[in-house]
Amino acid sequence: MKCKHLLFMALLTMGSSAFAQKPAVAKTTTTAAVSRPKLVVGVVVDQMRWDYLYRFADRYTSNGFRRLVNQGFSCENTLINYTPTITACGHTCVYTGSVPAVHGIIGNDWYNASLNRHFYCAEDTTVNGVGNDSKAGKMSPRNLLATTVTDELRLATNFQSKVIGVALKDRGAILPAGHAANAAYWYDGASGKWISSTYYMNELPAWVKAFNDKKYPEQYLKQPWNTLYPLESYTLSTADDKPYEGRFSGAANSAFPHAFPTPMNSIASSPYGNTMTLEFAKQAVENYQLGKGKVTDFLAVSLSSTDYVGHQFGPNSIEAEDTYLRLDKDLGDFFNYLDATVGKGNYLFFLTADHGVAHVPGFLEENKIPGGVWSENDLAGKVNSLVAAQFGIEHVIAGAANYQFWLDHAAIEKAGKNEAEVISFITGELKKMEPIADAINLHKVGDYALPEPLHTMVINGYNVKRGGDIQLIPQPGWIDGGKTGTTHGIWNPYDAHIPLVFMGWGIHAGHTNRTVGMTDIAPTVAALLHIQMPSGNVGKVIEEITR
Repeated sequence: MKCKHLLFMALLTMGSSAFAQKPAVAKTTTTAAVSRPKLVVGVVVDQMRWDYLYRFADRYTSNGFRRLVNQGFSCENTLINYTPTITACGHTCVYTGSVPAVHGIIGNDWYNASLNRHFYCAEDTTVNGVGNDSKAGKMSPRNLLATTVTDELRLATNFQSKVIGVALKDRGAILPAGHAANAAYWYDGASGKWISSTYYMNELPAWVKAFNDKKYPEQYLKQPWNTLYPLESYTLSTADDKPYEGRFSGAANSAFPHAFPTPMNSIASSPYGNTMTLEFAKQAVENYQLGKGKVTDFLAVSLSSTDYVGHQFGPNSIEAEDTYLRLDKDLGDFFNYLDATVGKGNYLFFLTADHGVAHVPGFLEENKIPGGVWSENDLAGKVNSLVAAQFGIEHVIAGAANYQFWLDHAAIEKAGKNEAEVISFITGELKKMEPIADAINLHKVGDYALPEPLHTMVINGYNVKRGGDIQLIPQPGWIDGGKTGTTHGIWNPYDAHIPLVFMGWGIHAGHTNRTVGMTDIAPTVAALLHIQMPSGNVGKVIEEITR
């Protein structure tokens, strides 16, 4: 025993001595500098279905989508992991790695009970527009509850990194750029100018004023929008003039060519809106000297025209095909610009989408595929009538948005009715209606029997403080819309399956068919940059990309 005790004391003394000597060893040890790209460029293509990467592949040039897929790493089975699949939610999820339940952006707008009105995702009455004095400029990211990967980059470099957001839509520029961005710019169709808000600056930079003075909408749309290639070559699309396609104002039909009497209002609904956005993005790179400093900068771009065209004409239209063929050329030009300005291999690029889109119901009917049209507001009216007759409560639905109903809780209480019974009655009646597959009491969604991934998607999309009381699940192929055009917003793969391709700095060519979530984009970018993931992140690193 005595020998064992002496041996233990000797080992303890040796260990203590070794511990005491560690600082001296540390002084002679060097840590390798962290390797990061000069610039990160994130592009969100508004309403890009995953299959667009391949549907028109034979017609793409070698410098655009083909370069992206051939030189990049593609996550072929990237899915949005919440519902509703709506623009503001998607842009926020891409950059926060989070879901509406956490980051709080539950739609483009939602019903706000305390204000008794619908509330826009980026509205901010404490700021003013810069570049104009209209309501279009009173925007900021203050309604976003979590940080973005762009915020985390700013924090990691003690705010030396520059972050710029650019999009036609305010929400497409503001939400990705985050809280700590140097600037976000968006397009005001009423004035035909790119603007910002006092959240970021007090005056537009001279280069933005100069860009506005060039009147790009008039330049791009001085000739009608005609197809890039001969009309008869668009064999992957329907006939040119279909009754279920939307028409431009004053047009006799939906066929090419499309004239635009007021270009500044119309450019967003043409492929030239994307062209103008990328030209503005180039100017931002040049004038902010992005990628020229000692730390990594970030440019967040959203291309909105694909969404406007898609809503009006649908995914099987010649207009949609032509828009993507033109975007392919614009991307090739943008890649060439980044190669020349930042340096090929010096920038990390990723492209994804905020959501997909449903087929136009008229197209589905024409091809004997299930689908149809319904109206969220009409259903709310029917529910109000049914509840009034059953319980004597007038206008029980206070708000309807994002496939959710908000109840007038004060009216239910005033009538002396049990809220659980009212909700049970409403969901029961909704389930009898043809467009609705299911209706869920959101206060009990955790216990509700739904198949995966739908169950998790509903939970991820429900924000306790901002969300509604009842969730509507439409039948596949049914859209909340009218007789022409289409929309998006529900859980189905046509709305939830999006492209995700990384290219450039640190990226090896390849692909994976493993299912990844939209929430995985931000933590993967954070891992590549060796920075902290965003504060509300629930996603996981896509390890195939970071190896």
